[in-house]
Amino acid sequence: MRKAIPFLLTIGVVASLAACSPADTTTSESAAGDCVPTSSGSASDAVEVSGDFGVKPEVTIDFPTDVSETERTVAIAGDGDLMAVEASTANVQFSLYSGATGEELSSTTYDETGLTPFPVDAEQFLVGIVKTIECSTAGTRVVGVIPPEESFADDESRESLGVGADDDIVFVVDVISVDEPAEPALPRADGEDQPAVEGFPTVELDDDGRPTITIPDADAPTELEVAVLKQGDGETIEENSDVVVHYVGMNWTTGEIFDESWARGEPSTFNTGQVVSGFKTALEGQQVGSQIIAVLPPSEGYGEAGSESAGISGTDTIVFVVDILGIG
Repeated sequence: MRKAIPFLLTIGVVASLAACSPADTTTSESAAGDCVPTSSGSASDAVEVSGDFGVKPEVTIDFPTDVSETERTVAIAGDGDLMAVEASTANVQFSLYSGATGEELSSTTYDETGLTPFPVDAEQFLVGIVKTIECSTAGTRVVGVIPPEESFADDESRESLGVGADDDIVFVVDVISVDEPAEPALPRADGEDQPAVEGFPTVELDDDGRPTITIPDADAPTELEVAVLKQGDGETIEENSDVVVHYVGMNWTTGEIFDESWARGEPSTFNTGQVVSGFKTALEGQQVGSQIIAVLPPSEGYGEAGSESAGISGTDTIVFVVDILGIG
């Protein structure tokens, strides 16, 4: 089961939508030439959507909806050259609604900062979300009505959004652009080992590459500090790039891990424009195959507010060890 990624600055629903789906639910295998979209139905056809593409829509739902499998209706047909197929990435703006009440649960900002990458991969995102996006070209607005069986598999994600155990969700998504399938991600950083930097936490790797971080008995730095532990020779991460990483996040003050992808058994995919400033700075300019360590003072992390859900106060410095595995 995936856990919410607390350093994402965009709406927390993105991490919830990355929760594992029930194991017996699948999506169709597809390629650009023979992608078979999920069928529409009476529930998805009944969702009224108005407004220009790329602008937050007006949505009216004939609630409560009650579907047994995801229904998908195209509200605006796009004419882009690339189609969202398995292993590609759709860059989207979206709004999420309760099928039980018709109320909006969350949405992106419908501007550049809200553009959200969704890899078309049911292993990474809810099956119903993937079914809704799959087979869409850039310029398409599509509506998905998704049953509980193809949405949240864990109570925490569902309850955080106010979705009942038996409630459908309604997903209205604008596919802004589609990226071709990227090169397969590395299983772990494979770059050349670099000398340790004095004053940084020490890092030891398990046989599978999972880092163990030891915080030094010293005051935390007051400015952002970044060091390369393994120097890769792959593609360079440009500004606001989609990246695939394994990471561990630790609180310097408490020595507690507040989040890690290794514990979930799979890397995380996100856009560097969606993370706190210190994490963004640490990643951009690095190369695939590298492992880095970044020490973020509060001003480069969560600021004075901290993050209660992650156990981080407004004065806590945080540490990330990151394997850069690919560019999405």
